[in-house]
This record gives sequence, C-alpha cells and structure tokens, in this order.
Amino acid sequence: MSTPVRVAVTGAAGQIGYALVFRIASGQMFGPDTPVHLQMLEITPALGALEGVAMELDDCAFPLLAGMTLTDDAEEAFEGTNVACLVGAKPRGPGMERADLLKDNGRIFTAQGRALAAAAADDLKVAVVGNPANTNALIAAANAEGVPTDRFTAMVRLDENRAKTQLARKAGVSVAEVTNLAVWGNHSPTMVPDVDNARIGGRPVTEVITDRGWLEGEYLTTVQQRGKAVIDARGASSAASAANALIDHVAAWCGGQPTPEGDWVSMAVPSDGSYGVPEGLVSGFPVTTDGAGAYRVVEGLELSPFAQEKLQATVAELEEERDAVAEML
Repeated sequence: MSTPVRVAVTGAAGQIGYALVFRIASGQMFGPDTPVHLQMLEITPALGALEGVAMELDDCAFPLLAGMTLTDDAEEAFEGTNVACLVGAKPRGPGMERADLLKDNGRIFTAQGRALAAAAADDLKVAVVGNPANTNALIAAANAEGVPTDRFTAMVRLDENRAKTQLARKAGVSVAEVTNLAVWGNHSPTMVPDVDNARIGGRPVTEVITDRGWLEGEYLTTVQQRGKAVIDARGASSAASAANALIDHVAAWCGGQPTPEGDWVSMAVPSDGSYGVPEGLVSGFPVTTDGAGAYRVVEGLELSPFAQEKLQATVAELEEERDAVAEML
C-alpha cells in the first residue's frame, strides 16, 4: 500500500465529524488502496467524546486506517497534514447577529490558518465546511502565510447534490441523469443553482423541464432553503448529507476521482475575477478537477438575466461578509 494520507478533521466528535470519519477510514474519500491517518481536533470539553469516536473507529477494524491522533491543539492536529477538513465552527446562537458569528468564527479560522501554515505538509489541501464556509475559507487562507491561496476551498457540493435531486424528481429520472449543474456564490440561502447550463439525460434542463416559473420559483427556493427544512424536520442541521458532500468534494479534487469528461462540479474557490466575481472572494463556481489536486474554473458559460441578477446578490453578500472581517484578512 501507499504512504498514508494524513487527514485532519476539526470538530471530529460533532455530528458532521461523526458522520465523516468512518467514511474516510473506510476508503470512500481516497479510494480502496490508500491508507489514511486521521488527525482529529476537538475543543477540550469534547475530548472525552472524541475518545469514544476513536474507540468506535478501532472497533470497525478498517484495514485502511493506519493511525489516529486525538488532540485539542491545532498545530498537533495539523502536523504533516495533506488534507484538512475544517468542519468545526461556532453555531449561531439565539439573538446572535450574523456579524457577531462572522467575527467569532473568524478568530477560530485565523488561528487555524496560522496553525496550518506552521505544521501542515507542503501539498496541503483545505476544504472548509464550518459556516459561514466561504468567508471562513477566505480568513484561513489570509492567515496561512506561505500556503498558496488556491489550496483553500469551501464546500458548495451539498447545494449541488440537493439541486440535482430536486431536478431529477421533477423530471422523473435518476439523479445520475443530471449533469453539468453548478452552484454559484455563497453557501447560504443566496446561492444560485445554475439551470441554464445544467443537463438532464444530455439535454438542456430547460428543454426537459419547460416550466420556467417552477425553475425560478419553487425549485430555487426549495434548494436555497433546504438546510432550514432539514433543521425544521429533524431538530438539527444537516450532518450525514454534509459529510457525504465533503467526501464528494475531496474525492473529486484530490482523492483520485476526477470530473468525468464533459461534466463539471461545484466548488467554492478563490475567484480570479471570472464571471464578474471580484478577485479573491471565495465563491462557488463550476470547475473541472483532475483528482490529483488541480481544479480549473469552467470558462465561457452564459447565464440568463435572472441568474445574473441572483449571482450579483450572492456576490454582494460575500462582499459584505468580507468587509465585516476585514481586520482579519
């Protein structure tokens, strides 16, 4: 077998972390021939719960699990890390303003960016899940001196997966028939699923689903509000589906599962100014990946005036978030 991939997971005893680490250890993120060393970070009060997670991992007897590190110290967790899954973040509490949440999490991701720069491997790749994910990725990247900015991404793959399922159900087809679906902008209720360029069974979505009112109304709001709907239904935020989307995100980017020819996937990456998204903002784009750590933003796509208006709104939100944490960048 190859040298183990060292995978850091923050918030590893939380709901998403718990749904994630077993799937990483089973080989679903990096394939059936790549061993992994899990480096799990938690806050000090949760170390007991983390020990329980580690016990369960042991009890699964995963052949690919080469070792585990359990710690409340970020530099220890990130020592030699090849892939960092930044899942842990402070949730928004009752009465908390969004600006307060941004600043509280900003302090967490400032410290984690510095710790990654100090301890991680030279080939580090970072996927941020903890919300507000796009701006947390921006903060971590800004504080990781010496680490190329394009190594930092945020996850909008959950939004893509949600959007594909809704289209498949409306069209009465398997979700595998839905391709080329990108999610633009922020991982928030302003994000924009792109039906102008998506396909169902190789045909444009708008030819298969001709009800533009549904596409621009019920469909859009269902996808944008899906996270809230899950909370309303189960009393807690998405966990297993978020972990699944992170598996998809990392597997496509650097886990040996490149984007199929002619298709693309959604990743929030630092903008180079494409599509009018200001340079530097971490925004959802359609990208192709090689499975070995490289990605490329798909060029030349056209958006309807409706989608362009929605894109401008989600970009404006990203700019507001950036400005709220300007002292951390």
